[in-house]
Amino acid sequence: MLKIIMTHDNFINDIHPLVRAFIPGEEIETEISGNASEGDFFLSVLRDDEEIVSFKVPDITGTDRLKMKNILKCTLYYELSDKLGITLPWGTLSGIRPTRLAMDHLNEGFSYEETVKWMQDYYLVSHEKAVLSTDIAERELKIIERINEPDSYSLYIGIPFCPTTCLYCSFPSNAISLWKDRVPEYLDCIEKELDLVVSIFEGKAPVTVYIGGGTPTTLEPEEMKRLFDGLCSRFDLKDLKEFTVEAGRPDSITPEKLKVMKEYRVDRLSVNPQTMKQETLDLIGRFHTVDDTVKAFNMARDTGFDNINMDIILGLPNETEDDVKHTMDEIMRLGPDDLTVHSLAVKRGSRLKENIDKYGLKCMNNTDRMMDIAAKGVLEMGLKPYYLYRQKNMSGNFENTGWARPGKEGLYNILMMEEVQSIPALGAGTVSKCVISRKDIRRDGNVKDVNLYMSKIDEMTERKRKLYGALEHSVLEYVPEKRSLNVFPS
Repeated sequence: MLKIIMTHDNFINDIHPLVRAFIPGEEIETEISGNASEGDFFLSVLRDDEEIVSFKVPDITGTDRLKMKNILKCTLYYELSDKLGITLPWGTLSGIRPTRLAMDHLNEGFSYEETVKWMQDYYLVSHEKAVLSTDIAERELKIIERINEPDSYSLYIGIPFCPTTCLYCSFPSNAISLWKDRVPEYLDCIEKELDLVVSIFEGKAPVTVYIGGGTPTTLEPEEMKRLFDGLCSRFDLKDLKEFTVEAGRPDSITPEKLKVMKEYRVDRLSVNPQTMKQETLDLIGRFHTVDDTVKAFNMARDTGFDNINMDIILGLPNETEDDVKHTMDEIMRLGPDDLTVHSLAVKRGSRLKENIDKYGLKCMNNTDRMMDIAAKGVLEMGLKPYYLYRQKNMSGNFENTGWARPGKEGLYNILMMEEVQSIPALGAGTVSKCVISRKDIRRDGNVKDVNLYMSKIDEMTERKRKLYGALEHSVLEYVPEKRSLNVFPS
């Protein structure tokens, strides 16, 4: 048990993630003692009543909160790093979008070198991660400038059904075997939400469409046709810049489904192995074989898909560095166009979290070496990093990075992660974003329970109507200023 004693609770949400990054896997309780308005800010971290670090930041009266937060986090970082002999690759950063910081800095007119140095000095990020963030930010800015327009939007459709639920998963996922007879009812609700999107955006077509889940390819070919017909009958998609379908589970992919997707001009497909070690697949509840993954990938290539994404997860239970190397070797033989390298995050809603005592944290240990093995492999395939995000409770305090061949980047991933356009999200458990400005981003989520979603579909659509009502009184300006990369509304 860890205990944090601090002067007041204004910085709890900033302090807790940083302490967890240094000392993972322990519960934290907080005690507020004293009054910061009197001047000095005190903070102590104890384990089982034994002090680890203790310090004060003098005279904070009147200090800007953002500046104070950074002073406090940097001081805590140095104290814990010195005491524990540990450095963190992402320094004091705990948010999920570190590239956004680099992007905003570049967008203000600072050079690449200045941005790298700023991330190192201000957030104590390692040189390697500062370079990675700035590389990605520059790449993203150029892509956003090319594809984003005033008042443009993308569309997400969630299909919350899977063959089985993976051990680590916290996304909306329901066994398709239990919902097979009610899929038409679910598609009825999706179509109601599509009608709403048409009315909100006055028939304007989305820039990208992403169908995720769950596993969208658990739908039968005729059900997929109905979903695609619902899109095509409501929007003119001839200028669509990207149409992605997550065919994440190889055991859900068939020649008939691939043919349907090709017919409706799906141009980006995900075939996700997560690992190429059979014992791990069995352990995490992905009831397919490594050979199924290879066959599904080759089947998609033979159908004509020339932009195939794959995902892997580092730090899965019982996996070693040799297992990661084996996975990368097998993926290199296939040659995907886009590979997302995830670092395992133990999510609150997952069965992995529920069974944490059974598997133990020591069995889920991502390492620098594992990250290096994956990075070496993607570079050998000619892929470059193009988007990055982090999650809470991530193994090893690392990140998730998307790597792609030039021209094969997942556009939706960039637009969604950098929050430069609104994204209405349809289906159970999805969260819609309404981007009023760079500093005003509003969200509203549909309920996760499929039964509840379908019974309350009118309520879901009404909430979206209210969310996007703000757009009627606000126009996102696309006005590049001094630098051509300045692509964000004020």
